[in-house]
Amino acid sequence: MKRRETLKTITLSSLGLAGLNPQVAEADKLMLPDEPVKVPGGRQKFEAIRDAKLKLDKFFTPHELQTVTILADIIIPADSKSGSASQAGVPAFIEFMMKDQPRMQTPMRGGLRWLDNQCTKRYGKPFALCPKTQQIEMVDMIAYPEQAKPEVSQGVAFFNMMRGFVATGFFTSKMGIEDIGYKGNTPNNWEGVPEDVLKQYGLSYDG
Repeated sequence: MKRRETLKTITLSSLGLAGLNPQVAEADKLMLPDEPVKVPGGRQKFEAIRDAKLKLDKFFTPHELQTVTILADIIIPADSKSGSASQAGVPAFIEFMMKDQPRMQTPMRGGLRWLDNQCTKRYGKPFALCPKTQQIEMVDMIAYPEQAKPEVSQGVAFFNMMRGFVATGFFTSKMGIEDIGYKGNTPNNWEGVPEDVLKQYGLSYDG
């Protein structure tokens, strides 16, 4: 599969206004450890409290997390430029997103079970226990929607979701940002209007 080139277009959801967000009231009720909650730049206190609470919870079972990690590294493996998705912390990102967006929990867990069921039928063992060749063979059946057979449509939907989470997690990580080469806002050195443009309009800094 093509690696990062086809994954670099990602959509980041915007944060809601605190005054209009019902989570503000809910965050005040959260019981957290005695450690003070750090509020990073660009976040409000209720968001930091909610994030801390979500990080304490667990969604994936160890087996599910193992499967997510394998899939993530199949989607974005390590290459000569940078590390793999798991090395960038993508599995932890997906774990957080499952708690941040509960509506995605059923599609995610259902997709993981579908994948294990299919592998058990085909290879006699769940996805994570299959050799790499069988894992890639299974992924190839669901990674290309236009080529996939109708009977694996559930797997196609699951893999599309997984690919989106992996791409978002990787390209918003430090490693992924460096992979893209994004430099952010950097100062430049303005040397004025180019000489050929000034001549085109009959202008001069000397006049």
